[in-house]
Amino acid sequence: MNGLLLALIAFVLFFIAYKTYGSLIAKKVFELDPNAQVPSREFEDGVDFVPTKKEIIFGHHFASIAGTGPIVGPAIGVIWGWVPAMIWIVGGSIFAGAVHDFSALVISMRNKGRSIGDLTGNIISKRARYLFFLIIFFELWIVIAIFAMIMGILFNMYPQAVFPVWFEIPVALWLGWAIYKKKMNITLGAIISVILLYITVIIGAYWPLKMPSVLGMSPLTVWVIIFMVYAYIASTLPVTTLLQPRDWINAHELLIAMGLIFLGAIFGAPKLHIVAPAFQLHPKGAPPLWPMLFVTIACGAISGFHSLVSSGTSSKQVASEPDAKFVGYGSMLMEGSLATLVVVATTAGIGIKYIHEGTVLTGLAAWQAHYSSWQAAAGLGSKLSAIVEGASNMMESIYIPHAIGVTIMGVFIVSFAGTTLDTATRIQRYVIGEFFSSIKAPKWGNRWLATAIAVITAAILAFLQKNGKGALILWPLFGGVNQLLAALALLVATVYLVRKKKPFVITLIPLIFMIIMTGWAMIRNINNFAKTSNGLLLTIGIIIVLLELWLIIEAIITLSKAKETDLG
Repeated sequence: MNGLLLALIAFVLFFIAYKTYGSLIAKKVFELDPNAQVPSREFEDGVDFVPTKKEIIFGHHFASIAGTGPIVGPAIGVIWGWVPAMIWIVGGSIFAGAVHDFSALVISMRNKGRSIGDLTGNIISKRARYLFFLIIFFELWIVIAIFAMIMGILFNMYPQAVFPVWFEIPVALWLGWAIYKKKMNITLGAIISVILLYITVIIGAYWPLKMPSVLGMSPLTVWVIIFMVYAYIASTLPVTTLLQPRDWINAHELLIAMGLIFLGAIFGAPKLHIVAPAFQLHPKGAPPLWPMLFVTIACGAISGFHSLVSSGTSSKQVASEPDAKFVGYGSMLMEGSLATLVVVATTAGIGIKYIHEGTVLTGLAAWQAHYSSWQAAAGLGSKLSAIVEGASNMMESIYIPHAIGVTIMGVFIVSFAGTTLDTATRIQRYVIGEFFSSIKAPKWGNRWLATAIAVITAAILAFLQKNGKGALILWPLFGGVNQLLAALALLVATVYLVRKKKPFVITLIPLIFMIIMTGWAMIRNINNFAKTSNGLLLTIGIIIVLLELWLIIEAIITLSKAKETDLG
């Protein structure tokens, strides 16, 4: 099959879904009201609650949920074949992921912008709130630590990206000042910012910056420390200072990168044939497709982290209820489009040219060299090299030099990892603040102290191992926990809709599917931990599964005596 045709089919399906299914949910299920009071206006404080134009909040939301997830997940998920990967990306995005994100956003907006964990206390029970808090804190704890490490690894892998990524910060600060203080047109501001960024991309391609060892610390250790400090500063600033403008730039950066890849697919269509197998149910060393595909490809189909962004930062900035469809449902479909391009790049683009052990390979031989086994394809470097090389090959058909293409992809990937780090730290601050408020100790949850707790705990995890790689201790649990969180967010949404006497089948069906898949995956992981005598992961895995079961029981108890009061 031709890679361009595959992308076009997916894009058309996403467009139809937005216009039909998304509109159905907006009008018939949530009945979005343009006159409804929203948290961004009710609690406007210029720091976290800021009514924002839907284009800008779309940029923040999209950049925050995307991160590296829709890149690395599909890049390894295609090892089972491009057909299963694409069915899950398209079907999952439309009927699960976008519904999940949209629901979390609207329900949070109707409950004072509270996080999905906190508002669970109203929708299900107070006990459920604290159970959810534990799961959310655990996930964000890992995310902050792992993304600080990932960004350090990426800077070591792509030193061409160092200058452009750091230069983006002063550009974003200027853009925030220009838009909010000087009332500059947001489109003009974005154009100027993106031009400046791409000038630095060209500079970075020919002027790579490598971090040296400092005071006996490895370059990766130094980067992790720098990113922890950055996360603290960035997540305490008002959203209009850095978060919104940087994500507005990143959204344009991503759209341009996607556009360049798509143009490469158009002009390179005659040779852009998918060389990967349609189905490969038993790759060497790989876990089984069922249920692991649905945990491996999370972002790009459905991801629990998205519910934290929807109910964490985005719900405090959406200026009108109808904007929630564009931000919540639309962003997820855009992420599905990105995941689609990743599949095209890693199954067709990589076949154009791939250098393996000094030999230039093409076609199926190129794909098989990279995806020879699960172990060969599963590392961060392997996942990223597949998309970077494949996309750069495609860009060469529109006369973008390979070195520039690699830098564009490197900057794009690192920028989005930075957005995820910043947003995750801010959301963890919200979660900690809500927890202390719920136990009548709000002083401990103020902006500065809550952020310090978020960053220090993540740093402790990071430095449990050499070079800031401590989060890798818990990383085997992350995929299952993340998708478990998605199932639980759908559970909260389903209980909400049942209690509001609204059509709930839209969340119930993906809820059942995700509970089965994530429960299956977690049990499989627990069995593996037991076989390898990994007591720590075995214990935590069992606790997480028990928490899931407890939350489900709490939801069933609530539904048995459901009332509609105080749900927003």
